[in-house]
Amino acid sequence: MLFLLLPAVLYLVFLWLREQDLNAKWQPDRESLLFNRKPLPAPLERTWISSYKLPLRTEGRSIVDTDGRRFKLSSINWYGASDELFVPGGLDVQHRSVIAETIKKMGFNSVRLPYADELVMKNPVIEPGLVLANPDLQGLRAMDILEAVTTALTDAGIAVIINNHITRATWCCGADPCDAGWANDHLGPLCAVKQTEEEWIQHWEEVMGRFVHNPLVIGADLRNEVRGLWGTMPWSKWAAAAENCGNRLLKMKSDWLIIVEGTESANDVSGALDRPVRLDVENRVVYSAHGYKWSGWGSWQGRFAQRSYKSFVKTMRRNWAYLLEVDIAPVWFGELGAPSNPSVGDVHYWSNLMRYLKSIDADLGYWALNPRKPKGNEKETYSLVEDDWVTPVLDYRMKDLQELIRQ
Repeated sequence: MLFLLLPAVLYLVFLWLREQDLNAKWQPDRESLLFNRKPLPAPLERTWISSYKLPLRTEGRSIVDTDGRRFKLSSINWYGASDELFVPGGLDVQHRSVIAETIKKMGFNSVRLPYADELVMKNPVIEPGLVLANPDLQGLRAMDILEAVTTALTDAGIAVIINNHITRATWCCGADPCDAGWANDHLGPLCAVKQTEEEWIQHWEEVMGRFVHNPLVIGADLRNEVRGLWGTMPWSKWAAAAENCGNRLLKMKSDWLIIVEGTESANDVSGALDRPVRLDVENRVVYSAHGYKWSGWGSWQGRFAQRSYKSFVKTMRRNWAYLLEVDIAPVWFGELGAPSNPSVGDVHYWSNLMRYLKSIDADLGYWALNPRKPKGNEKETYSLVEDDWVTPVLDYRMKDLQELIRQ
């Protein structure tokens, strides 16, 4: 019996030692330290959407303008309208136009702006203290403030992609089955905030109806991290719903890009090979993938934090990058991120991801801008700005992002 147990014990010891190594604090390398001592480089004019002829469309693996020039999405996520307070973060600290300029100075040419369906359902008046630095927004409702923030971004020349992030306004994304898909009416009384697929689409129409005449609102990211119950969402079911919603939005404005995330928390877009999303308007579909250090849990290869580069790339190619390799459709890596004080595992994931995204010149979306989370004003360790919402964090993440943006 002891002889049989010995291999299992040794394996458990190996796993424990590996976790200790991954969780050890990372010491910044020389390149990151040198980057921190220099001013942030000026953004490149060729990256701004003002340099392109609108509207955008898709052509093979790329998003292009009417002249066929590729427009590379270099995005950052600005959250808050999807959380309990119903308002994008930072409006109590800086005017929205100042935050827009901060984003622009960091070189991001686009913003992914999430909202919750509950925001549309309730559309509450926002507490004055949450918009303290934007006195003209005091007394307004959540939808009006979302529109004002979007307009401030586009006035600054930043493209905006609206994202339906979650049903109930809260931090995303846990194990709650009520928020694991776009509709939850099949769960009966289980869900505090309920919606059908038709209601989900109607919420989209209400939100996007405000931006029909804003050319820099370039698209709709239909739903964040569709997963079903513990990763059981069939791609075919999600693709059909995305077509229903996308076609309704394109009847409002045929120029919008329709972003369709993968299943398995947006990790897996492999279903699009045999069952692509087809819309009534051609050249509108952009797929989207996400990936963090914990992604890949439950697989034989393990989490991304512990993968070899070869294993990591194999998964990326199978899950979504095949669409780029055979020139089928664009893929926007819409969420990636790491903390400012990382572990060895954090940096291992980040280094593999950056190496691969640079090798394929990928479209990206960093999570996130916000230095604080809405609930409890908790520190957001993934932020790229300090608490003043104007000072960029010049560390290993910004170094790599600058390299990818400026390719």
